[in-house]
Amino acid sequence: MTTPSEPASSAVSGILDILREAVEGGHPGRGTAFLDGTKADGSGNHGLLATLDALSAEQASREVLGSTVAAHAAHTAYHLEVIVRWERDGDRGPFDWTGSFEPAQVDADGWAVTRERLRAAYGALTTFARTWEDRPVDGDVAGGLTGAVAHVAYHLGAIRQLTKGVR
Repeated sequence: MTTPSEPASSAVSGILDILREAVEGGHPGRGTAFLDGTKADGSGNHGLLATLDALSAEQASREVLGSTVAAHAAHTAYHLEVIVRWERDGDRGPFDWTGSFEPAQVDADGWAVTRERLRAAYGALTTFARTWEDRPVDGDVAGGLTGAVAHVAYHLGAIRQLTKGVR
């Protein structure tokens, strides 16, 4: 692990820094907490969004070991949406976890929609979480945010493995 360039100002900020790295990748030329570093020129970004953006719809739809990158991306977006619904809105479900892996196959437009949905879900979660930066964090919010980090990191790893079979 490398030393971050700026210390987090709160527990929420620290969690969001790690989530940002998982989703957006490293800052160019700076150290990272757990991903491969992003070079000073911006190349080598291995966050979730860059990983997905490097794939075509056909690649994202190709089944490997019973799953697709598109399915993992849709599910990850759904999970981030559920965290916001749970934490901000008090929505306790039921949630369609099985259906959250759809669509598993996408065309070019569908792939763009899936990636935009993921970006929007990530944006909504970070916007919500920032409302907690200057307040004492309760266990439910801390659990939701750390769960988001773990979940995104898991699916990023799964997607990275699937990409080996689609390229």
